[in-house]
Amino acid sequence: MSLDLDQITLQEQFEAHIQTEDKLAIRAFLDDQNISDVATLVDEYPEYEDSIIANMSIHRAASVFKILDLSVQKRIIHELPPNTTASLLNELPADDRTDFLEELPSNVVRELIKLLDPEERKITLSLLGYPENSIGRLMTPDYVYVYPWNTIEEVFTTIRKYGKDSETINVIYVINEKGQLLDDIRIRDFILNPPEKKVEELMDERFVSLHPEDDQEMASEVFKMNNRVALPVVSKSDKLLGIVTIDDILWVAEEEFSEDMQKMGGTAALEAPYLDVPIFKLYKKRIIWLIILFVGETLTIIAMSNFQKTLEQVLVLSTFIPLIISSGGNSGSQAATLIIQALALGEITVKDWWRIARREIFSGIFMGVTLGIFGFLIIYGGYQFFGLFGEHFIRIGFAIGIAIIGVVTWGTIMGSMLPLLLKRLGADPATSSTPFIATLVDVTGLLIYFGTAYLLLKGVLL
Repeated sequence: MSLDLDQITLQEQFEAHIQTEDKLAIRAFLDDQNISDVATLVDEYPEYEDSIIANMSIHRAASVFKILDLSVQKRIIHELPPNTTASLLNELPADDRTDFLEELPSNVVRELIKLLDPEERKITLSLLGYPENSIGRLMTPDYVYVYPWNTIEEVFTTIRKYGKDSETINVIYVINEKGQLLDDIRIRDFILNPPEKKVEELMDERFVSLHPEDDQEMASEVFKMNNRVALPVVSKSDKLLGIVTIDDILWVAEEEFSEDMQKMGGTAALEAPYLDVPIFKLYKKRIIWLIILFVGETLTIIAMSNFQKTLEQVLVLSTFIPLIISSGGNSGSQAATLIIQALALGEITVKDWWRIARREIFSGIFMGVTLGIFGFLIIYGGYQFFGLFGEHFIRIGFAIGIAIIGVVTWGTIMGSMLPLLLKRLGADPATSSTPFIATLVDVTGLLIYFGTAYLLLKGVLL
């Protein structure tokens, strides 16, 4: 079959090659594509996903496999023959392999580990032994190291010998005879110096390292602050155990962002893509928070019940309840979102709570005054143009305006302080989700509203 490859799309080329059933031609075609393009083919042709992986050179197959969604990876592993599965798992970088295995049931993991080469099995079991979400789960033992007494010429000999199996050669690690990390040196420093110069002459012993028990989210901050593509992982005795690369940290950051967004929306974090989560599991993830928020909203009913007589005497107050509680809830949600994001980016810490409180108090007052003026103008306009709110519309307008100032200010304080409190207690600030903040502010906002109305309207309408 003659193919004019320049004039047809990638999908059409793939379909044409599949129809030929020529495995050598299919392999040549797939190996000639970008990794991301092959991953797209896997997504668009699920009926061929295992065939695509099986018909690629094992190195490129591993590169495609590690960027696929977990659900797709599981299906492919289930469909591949044992020998292909063994080759694929052995070819995967240790950190990516560990990341995949930790998502599988323990009985499946045991069977897959049996397929690994002895050395790879040892490495994988070691990484799986570290706590979940720790740096130990992400680190890879594939890196290039040299000694202080090596010359730059010897360094390049080492790179040529071992660099092809390394995750990155942008940074070369210097260790002593005990395996302790002494320094990390960028490859450009070796390139720009003469071959006879020794490594120790380039060392400044200023490096940043991680520990295998460190939290992955914390490591993301370290990468950002130090602008590195890789960081070494050392033991308590400073022995170099492995490295963590920026690509793994970017995956962590994406997962953390997704998890925080889900929590801020008032649901427990999902461990899989939305469409892959079973309906009953999705129900369990969401119903817990809904029950908590539902029970919380009953406090709103209690608050309103206590002011039932007030509402009966001044019916107009009930008209503005949605306006009052939405203003407080919105201001609280705004503050919570800003503080959670600032905590995640490392822009603030719990120690900054007083500075944050002062800023939010002033912001709340300014926003409250602005919205309060609008509230007053609504009352004034309603009387002037439609004859609403009665002869005491001025007092009612002031009651509404002042209540809005109080509710909005209180909402910003609650929204900004609750994430900091949770952080201080060791919990995830994202769990102070916007629905949770809104529920709290609803209850307290009603108390502020009715309390203000009672004080300003007592003896006139009450």
